[in-house]
Parts: sequence; C-alpha cells; structure tokens
Amino acid sequence: MHLMRAVITKRRTAALLGLGALTLAACGTGTGTGSSDAGGADTGGTDSETTTSDRTEVGALSPRIVLAHEGGVTTLDSTDGATLGTAELEGYVRLNPAGDGRHVAVSASDAVTMYDTGLLVQGHGDHFHYYVQDPALTDLSVEAPHPGHVVPHGDRTAIFADGTGAITLIDPASLGDGQLEVLEQTATEAPHHGVAVPLADGGLLTTQGTEDARSTVQVLDADGELVAETDDCPGVHGEAAAQPTESGDVISLGCGNGSVIYRDGEFHKVAIEGDYQRSGNQKGHPDSPIVLADHKVEAEPAGGIERPTEIALIDTRDATMQTVDLGSPYWFRSLDRGPDGEALVLTYDGELNILDPETGEMLHEVPVTGEWTEPEQWQEAGPMMSVADGTAFVVDPAAQTLTMVDIASGETYRELELPVVPHEIQVATGTASGEYEIAPGRDEDAGDSEGHEEHDHGEDSEEHDHEGHDHEGHDHGEDA
Repeated sequence: MHLMRAVITKRRTAALLGLGALTLAACGTGTGTGSSDAGGADTGGTDSETTTSDRTEVGALSPRIVLAHEGGVTTLDSTDGATLGTAELEGYVRLNPAGDGRHVAVSASDAVTMYDTGLLVQGHGDHFHYYVQDPALTDLSVEAPHPGHVVPHGDRTAIFADGTGAITLIDPASLGDGQLEVLEQTATEAPHHGVAVPLADGGLLTTQGTEDARSTVQVLDADGELVAETDDCPGVHGEAAAQPTESGDVISLGCGNGSVIYRDGEFHKVAIEGDYQRSGNQKGHPDSPIVLADHKVEAEPAGGIERPTEIALIDTRDATMQTVDLGSPYWFRSLDRGPDGEALVLTYDGELNILDPETGEMLHEVPVTGEWTEPEQWQEAGPMMSVADGTAFVVDPAAQTLTMVDIASGETYRELELPVVPHEIQVATGTASGEYEIAPGRDEDAGDSEGHEEHDHGEDSEEHDHEGHDHEGHDHGEDA
C-alpha cells in the first residue's frame, strides 16, 4: 500500500506569510483606500477589530467579477462593468474560489495568496448588514511551489503544491477576520500533479503518484489513518463532489480508463467501452448525484488535442455513465453547473448549452460568443464562464465582452465590455452559498432583463468543486 505521511496538525491565529506572499503583496494595488488585511466580518457574522473606515454600508450586494489577465487581476462591478480594483502580478495567474464567497485564491509565483473582493456580510441578531470596500490583494498567503488545485469543500479548503506534494488545509472562515488559519499540513509521498479534497467527517481524499505517473487515490480518516484506496485510476485528474449519501461525501475523479467514484466508504469503477476513456474535467453539485464531465476517447489524438463533441453525465449512485453529443466541440473551461444542478457547456459554435443532468435533455441553447476554436496552448485566453446567483457569466475574450445569462430561463439580460483580455474568471457574491439580496436597480439598466427577477436567488451557486484542469500540451502530458 502507498501510505501517506502522518498528518501534522498546526493551529494558527495569525496570517501565514511566505516569501512568495511578500512579493505578491508588494505588487497589489487597489483603486481606492481598500485595506489589504481583509478586515471585516466573515459570513458567519464574526466582527473584526480592524478598521472599518474604508467600508460603505449598502442595502444589498451585487456580484463582483474577478478576471486574471496578463499583468495581474482586475475586479469589475457586475451591474455596470466599472473597474473596482486592479492588482499587478508577474507571471501566469490562476484563480480559484477560496471557500468563503468573498475571497479568491490567486495562484502565482509559487504561492497561493488571498484576494479580497471587498464584499462583506455581517450578522446582527436575526438579520445581516452588507458592506463594500475596495478589492485588494492581501498578505494572507500559503507557500506552494508550482501551486496546483485549490479545493474548498465543507468548512475547509485544501491547497495542493505540485512541486512538493505539500497539502495545506485552511479555515476559509478565518479570512474575513484578516487571518489565515492553517488547520493541517501534510504531504504526499512524492511531488506530482495531484489534488486533495477535504471530507465532511474530518478526513481527506488525496492522490498519490510521481511526476511520471499517478494512479492511486487514498482516503484518510481524521486521524490520518488509511481507510480506502484504489490503484485503478491511471493519470488521475479532475475531481468533483456530488450529492452525499447518508454515509458521507461522494467524490468522482477522472482516470484514463474510466472514472472512479468514492461512495459509502469504498471506491467504485465506472465501466467503459474499450480501453481508454478520460474525464479529466468534472463538475459536481451538492444536490445532484450526477457529475458533468468531459468525454475523451483518443489516447493519442492527432495534433495532440482531442476536440470531443460528447459530454459525460456520470451517475454516482450506480457508477454508470451516459453521453450526450452536443454537435460541437468544447474545452476544459467550458463546463459548469447551474443552481439546480443544470449541466452547462460552452461549445465552439458560440452557444451555452443548458441540459438536464438526469436525462441529458437540452433545456436551452443560448448564443453567447462568436464561433471559436480551442487555442493551441491551454494558458491562452478562450471562452469561459463562472456561475453565481443563478447566472452564467460568460466571457468572450476575442470580443472582450461578458454576457450574463439567467440559467433558469435561458435569457440573456446583460452584456459588459471588458477592459482586459482575461484567461480566467471567478465571480464572488460575498457568501459561500452565493446567497444575497438582489441589489436595487440591478435589472433596470440591463437591456433585455425580462424575467430575471423571477429567478430563485436562494440556491447555492458558488461551486465548491474546483474543475479538473485537464489540458493537452502541458508538461504533465494532458493535465495542468
């Protein structure tokens, strides 16, 4: 058996600062007087003792759009596209949800640093108060050589360093108090392009492997003891949490010979036709047993890039899979889930396909971009989206536009011009669940906004499942 190193528990009440954090923080700039210590109440309503002079109380919060682009990170107001803040950064920048709905985890320069979007929610008895401040890059950082997957799940967030195999588990609720509390630190046996998923029972799911090969997935309990393992997942990549069972979490992972599912304390293999099937990019939903995934069947695609037109809908209840042919290719940034578990896929023909995940039935086909083709290098900008509060925020970098689509109705209700050409996007609402009051006037200036206010804004939308970034051309072969 491949045994993981013993988990070392470390509790801290102050920010963890690394050399990478100092470098990043020195580059961070806001457009106003935004504080870089992320002061303020977290979603649970805990009040911070940091200054509140730069905050403005508002009646409701509007989502903020965070874009990674050459030279740094830019934040926009979703109501009118106004630039709210910019942080200058060197190197290629990646974005992931930090887990609290307010902060975005920024991967750059061998560190993962928290970016405060400036949306604050403070509990006060039986109600909440809402505040806004300038977004800013904080000095809250985790050193992570070759930073990889950042996975929020439950009340913890796991940060995986591909360069060392180090896994850092943090409490995202601490970020609102201007702190970064490290709950646990551990490491895999060897560095590799891996992933770790915190489990609700205090355990941890993680991959094992090397830079050359990886096929092992393990589950450790809260004491760090190995309780489940499979070696039948070659090229393991891409994870998604589905609807849990009474026994606990359900996690699906992509492999080169069909996905594997952790459910009810055991691993279950999804049967495939032939010897090769890869779903290295997966998206789950906490209320759906179905996982949306890409569907690749060419072990050695011509030209190095497979351009599938079929997507996979993996049923975690019985480890089966159905495929749906969309008639147009897509890429790793094309997949997401709607508030009711809808399967969302952006395709080369410029459409946002919205499907029923149980049946594969097409609910809506929405034109959102011009026709496009996946770039040769995965780092280059291409169409992508982020889902928040029942809306799909779809970026067309070629046109430098962002289109907002109400997922329930399939109606487009707003389009913004972008000041940058982004290669990644995250949308923050201020709460981990994505719930917030509709900002006054958000639809009055929206062009075609019929029916948007009728949408249910109470559903979870800021997904807790980080997409598996499976791309050809990276130094890991197919994955990044």
